[in-house]
Amino acid sequence: MPAPLFPPIEPHAAGMLAVGDGHEIHWEECGNPAGPAILFLHGGPGSGCTPEQRRFFDPAHWRILLFDQRGAGRSRPSGEIAHNSTAHLIADIEALRQARGIARWVVFGGSWGSTLALAYAEAQPARVRGLILRGIWLCRERDLHWWLYGLARFFPEQWRIFAGHIPASERHDLLTAYLARLTDPDPAMHMPAAVVWKTYEQRCSTLLPRAATETDRAAGPETLAMARIEAHYMTHRCFLGRDQLIEEIDRLRHIPAVLVHGRYDMICPMDGAEALARAWPEAPLTIVPDAGHSATEPGIGAALMAATEAFKRLPAD
Repeated sequence: MPAPLFPPIEPHAAGMLAVGDGHEIHWEECGNPAGPAILFLHGGPGSGCTPEQRRFFDPAHWRILLFDQRGAGRSRPSGEIAHNSTAHLIADIEALRQARGIARWVVFGGSWGSTLALAYAEAQPARVRGLILRGIWLCRERDLHWWLYGLARFFPEQWRIFAGHIPASERHDLLTAYLARLTDPDPAMHMPAAVVWKTYEQRCSTLLPRAATETDRAAGPETLAMARIEAHYMTHRCFLGRDQLIEEIDRLRHIPAVLVHGRYDMICPMDGAEALARAWPEAPLTIVPDAGHSATEPGIGAALMAATEAFKRLPAD
């Protein structure tokens, strides 16, 4: 059963924003042009936005903004990792805010989107009215090692496929091995690696296995962008200092926030969400007891919808 979302909507405005270094980011607006602004930050990094992600928000109330981060989705150039870091993305968010004439906004992010939302809010707290964060990922060393190796304890069959794409002599450092293949200019090298990387992540994202679709193993530019950019960010520890997001949490204590996390999230294990909640008791943590990582799971979707509805009551600027 899918998450209970608002009906499908179409953007009333969209465009490309040049942000420097040859990058252009695709943005769109939906919902109420005169309503309070809410920004959606997609995961990955590198996954891009989808039409379904517009539907977490009441379009009669919210001015909904989504954008594809550098190299992702419809942004150009696709899959580009040069001049692509967390600091660049924070600057892009500010450029979009200014370009759209927004003073402050609520920021909504899941998975890598939660990481970026925290980093952005800690860099620009005066621009954030509230935070709705799902599938908390702090990008600690333990989080990266878990994704690359620890998942084998719960998804051994999927991990064998993931690791098996790499020769045994290189499996001690899967991240370096995959990045080398994902950045190889030869499609015969980078596309099979991208498909295996994406499939591994998708197969481990839900509490219950989901039915396979024809697009699961699709070899296309969006699959390559997601895998390449994820590997690039992981290699650089998401361009964050050790425990940076926790250490700078004092900057956010005055900002209304909600944390949502699936009890059986295998992509971003719950100890990260619990660590953030302990450091930030002002932000209540909702633990969804029958969910994994995906925002499309019913309990996760319901909790996120409840948060966006509750945030309608935030004081107006």
